[in-house]
Amino acid sequence: MELLFLGTGAGVPAKHRNVTSIALKLLEERNSIWLFDCGEGTQQQILHTTLKPRKIEKIFITHLHGDHIFGLPGLLSSRSFQGGDEPLVVYGPKGIREYVLTSLKVSGTHLKYALSFHEITEEGVLFQDQKFKVTCLELDHGIQSFGYRIEESDHQGMLQVEALKAVGVPFGPMYGRIKNGETVTLENGQVIDGRDFVGEDQKGRIVTILGDTRKHPNSVLLAQNADVLVHESTFDGEDRKIARDYHHSTSLDAAEVAKEANAKRLLLTHISARYLGKEAYALEKEAQSIFKKSHIVKDFEEIEIQLVRTDK
Repeated sequence: MELLFLGTGAGVPAKHRNVTSIALKLLEERNSIWLFDCGEGTQQQILHTTLKPRKIEKIFITHLHGDHIFGLPGLLSSRSFQGGDEPLVVYGPKGIREYVLTSLKVSGTHLKYALSFHEITEEGVLFQDQKFKVTCLELDHGIQSFGYRIEESDHQGMLQVEALKAVGVPFGPMYGRIKNGETVTLENGQVIDGRDFVGEDQKGRIVTILGDTRKHPNSVLLAQNADVLVHESTFDGEDRKIARDYHHSTSLDAAEVAKEANAKRLLLTHISARYLGKEAYALEKEAQSIFKKSHIVKDFEEIEIQLVRTDK
């Protein structure tokens, strides 16, 4: 599981930062990619990566400001030309369906795959299967803006192979039955309880990706115990009043959310173009004064989210 930042800027594209788009790479987990927001030029950014648009199965839009959606019609169109024929679902606030379908209709675009929409009418669980659950809550950005919490199901504990060898269990198909927790009887009459030879289940990973927002209690709820919190950091602490006036957050706001939520890592994105070079990294230092594991991301940066194994 990796997060690939395709755009980390705020408002308008800049030479050093494109506008917002984040790819959650779930290639090992489900052979697919989930995209969060799709600002102008996102498909151009993808050309500089190994991402394949046909692998995108879900797109989650946080809110309908242009720097988060203007790249969506073009990406959906190009996906048809690039071999994408699997269904795709777009999640987002009310209005996203009309925006996309109108853009496709006016431009005479015909997709070769099934496109569906899930417009959010209430907070709560948006999607759930055996591997993942996605929950959304509304934030505070002047227009409807959502944050998303992606929770991975727990992983089955590891089979204690060395312990099995130590009690004389021969390697073979029986290992599969033991890993499933079954009780098996060996040829010598010895009874093996599979539950004694499988480690504890491993907690699934939690990723929280927030839309643009002022600091809000729902941000903390969504980020509770998250392995990674992705939070906007449009302004620095000195511009806190400006941030509030424009329904945005500062690096200090983001750090406070991460600390209150007991998140493991904070990734700062959606950086105003006013912050260049050292000024941008000053945002990181500000955040670190409150939450040590804060990091400001840049375009094309990829962050691995490792599964923490506690058994051996």
